[in-house]
Amino acid sequence: MASIDRVAIIGAGLSGLTLALALHKQSIACTLYEARASALDIGGAIMLCPNGLRILDYLGVYKRIRSEGYEFDKLYFRSPDDQPMDTYEFGGVEQYGYHAMRIYRRVLIRELSAMVREAGIPIEYHKKFVRVLAETEKDVTWEFSDGSTATAACIVGADGIHSRVRKYLYPDLEPTFTKMVIVAATVPTSQLQVPTGYNLPVTIMNKQHGAVFIAPQLEDGSEVMVGRQKRSEQLTREGWDELLNNKEWCVDFLRQGADDFPEIVQRAVSDIAQERIFLWPLSIVPKLETWTSKYCRVVIVGDAAHAIPPAPGQGVNQAFEDVFTYSLVLARSDKDSLERSLKVWQERRQERVDKVLALNAYMDRRRMPSLGEEKEAVDAPLDLESLYKPDFVKMVDAWLSRHASH
Repeated sequence: MASIDRVAIIGAGLSGLTLALALHKQSIACTLYEARASALDIGGAIMLCPNGLRILDYLGVYKRIRSEGYEFDKLYFRSPDDQPMDTYEFGGVEQYGYHAMRIYRRVLIRELSAMVREAGIPIEYHKKFVRVLAETEKDVTWEFSDGSTATAACIVGADGIHSRVRKYLYPDLEPTFTKMVIVAATVPTSQLQVPTGYNLPVTIMNKQHGAVFIAPQLEDGSEVMVGRQKRSEQLTREGWDELLNNKEWCVDFLRQGADDFPEIVQRAVSDIAQERIFLWPLSIVPKLETWTSKYCRVVIVGDAAHAIPPAPGQGVNQAFEDVFTYSLVLARSDKDSLERSLKVWQERRQERVDKVLALNAYMDRRRMPSLGEEKEAVDAPLDLESLYKPDFVKMVDAWLSRHASH
């Protein structure tokens, strides 16, 4: 019998909602607590790769969202003069079981929230976590901003990169801003006048101005996101809000140096509706020694535990891996084995996150050196089949059986 029978999940975003469904699948009771009046469904489209889709399929989510996502298999890289340079596989039914998908965050939030309600899992809104009050070998008690308190066998921080739950484990840790911000906008695909045989999604490289990425979304690919990265100094929250509200600056940046890009980029940025612009400051957290507290009653997952750069499209997919494998570990661990099981879980998950980060760096090295120069032959740190096609149930069983035999 699982030693954790009541889990409190802080954050009803993608990670928290998916964790709730995963725990329900394992017959472990849980309650979601969300600081806002409803689940946060703002933001643009996200990337779902075969590893994440496999988990969503197992939980019954995939069939509910597939009709609203844009499916594709490869990302294409092109040179400043619009010549093919490189490709990167994000999916493929024959190889990995699923196409990759770009889908609006709000669609996934909507369906996850509906499934949580259908499963009878409680969600309490306007409940802002403040701090842990006490942790014992049996449970944990915490406080909300309204002064109320609650107790559960375990609390999981699925509350993002600025996690309040993480403060209990690391009181002084603050995310580090990478000094990079993504500026992006959505425009109709028809505006691009995509030439016949021109493959999307595409990243068009340019040494002087940086890369521009163009990625279709919606089921029929009738709109694209066009974006680029910009260096920026750290700003306050008010500063970011001011910058986001400065739509003219955002449009000017997207158009900066456009004449040095192929015509498809020039057309993409020629007409941008200011209400279809967003900013995404990129922050990271350092590699953490532990994701769990002394008595294993407080745990962090997803961006609260690690942050994945957007390039490999693995951010939310790795968060799904965190929460799904965590639910399996809980279901398979009794009181005596829980501490060791969670230690093994974190070690194995961190190894996989590290390989994803290394893969991202490897891909950057492949495409960023001087165009046309021969690249040094270096093996990828993680083959895509290992990334996209794991059996997570067997994986967790193997982790636990190995540590039980030692």
